[in-house]
Amino acid sequence: MSGIPHDHYEPKSGAEKWLHKRLNVVGLVYDTIMIPTPKNLNWWWIWGIVLAYCLVHMIVTGIILAMHYTPHVDYAFASVEHIMRDVRGGHMIRYLHMNGGSLFFLAVYIHIFRGLFYGSYKAPREITWIVGMLIFLMMMGTGFMGYVLPWGQMSFWGATVITGLFGAIPFIGEPLQTWLLGGPAVDNATLNRFFSLHYLLPFVIAALVVVHIWAFHTTGNNNPAGVDVRTGSKEEVKKDTLPFWPYFVIKDLFALALILAVFFAIVGFMPNYLGHPDNYIEANPLVTPAHIVPEWYFLPFYAILRAFTSEVWVVQWAGALTGGIIDAKFFGVLAMFGAIIVMALVPWLDTSRVRSGRFRPAFKWWFYLLVLDFIFLMWLGAMPAEEPYATYSLIGSTYWFAYFLVILPLLGVMEKPTAAPATIEEDFEAHYGKPAE
Repeated sequence: MSGIPHDHYEPKSGAEKWLHKRLNVVGLVYDTIMIPTPKNLNWWWIWGIVLAYCLVHMIVTGIILAMHYTPHVDYAFASVEHIMRDVRGGHMIRYLHMNGGSLFFLAVYIHIFRGLFYGSYKAPREITWIVGMLIFLMMMGTGFMGYVLPWGQMSFWGATVITGLFGAIPFIGEPLQTWLLGGPAVDNATLNRFFSLHYLLPFVIAALVVVHIWAFHTTGNNNPAGVDVRTGSKEEVKKDTLPFWPYFVIKDLFALALILAVFFAIVGFMPNYLGHPDNYIEANPLVTPAHIVPEWYFLPFYAILRAFTSEVWVVQWAGALTGGIIDAKFFGVLAMFGAIIVMALVPWLDTSRVRSGRFRPAFKWWFYLLVLDFIFLMWLGAMPAEEPYATYSLIGSTYWFAYFLVILPLLGVMEKPTAAPATIEEDFEAHYGKPAE
């Protein structure tokens, strides 16, 4: 937010001046918490602090668990049982970590869809959006590797299925899969690699979060009206903004307290609700579960992966045009990663000049349908790979890609948006009234 005039940190005491001259850490913290923030931010903007909490929560509980976990196929399952039964408070630490992953993904999905609705990806915030999508990819990789570590049935067979997808890549798939596994199949080398990466990637995510925060502090926060803060003078800025501290910090902490009350109630009374029963059985390569299901936060993309079978005409065409290089399995992999890539490319796919979805009547309905489609795909990902779920998955996947690749570009040309407020101050007063003189 360097382009918006605001008061910067000025050291007062001798000690502050001495430190400020040598290391401007106090100034950086001050400028961060006192940054001018659009005063019309609504409750959809509280999920950033939930995500920050989740990152710290997962790192701290993960470090404690790593002190007692043994990354070896003969001892991994037993070490998790040891944590649950013998380590003081171990069962609570594990449940906090296990359910913390679900809260992390719930918060990030709400955060992403809020950004999609209010146009937080539009100029000049494209880099902020891209960094956010990189964080999301890192989270998915970390979550997948963490799911393998308990070495239960679902852990083992989930790893077998997902790593097998890399083998579908033409020419380089087999050596890539062998390198990822550390051998020809899921075994001890795989568990060791996944444990190392699962421990490392959260710190990579933390570094990307710093870049993400730096990026939107440079460009300024988006807001529900999609109107930029006026930069003419400090007086105009103050009409559009409030300092992040104390106004938004207190609001965010209040929301975080409510969310954590629900979270700790789930951890305390129903900690295994989102777990799969088969993952409480030690991994057995000789016994395949009847139905392999990933964690709930992977289900929409798992449904897209399975939707494109060899019977789908677009898969047949792709195979014919490439001489059989692209088969159904590889096409499913492309579709799964493509579903994330199209989200990352949305700053360039959305052709509308209006930033906020509040002022785009047609866009709202297509967007609401996208949210329902995402939930629909999540349900389908947990269903067996048979009819009618296969057809439903194909329909849901088709709409997902159609929204980003066809509907958004056309809406920017065809839609007639309503009038947006001229300033953030005007939007704030329209919702909350004018402040008393």
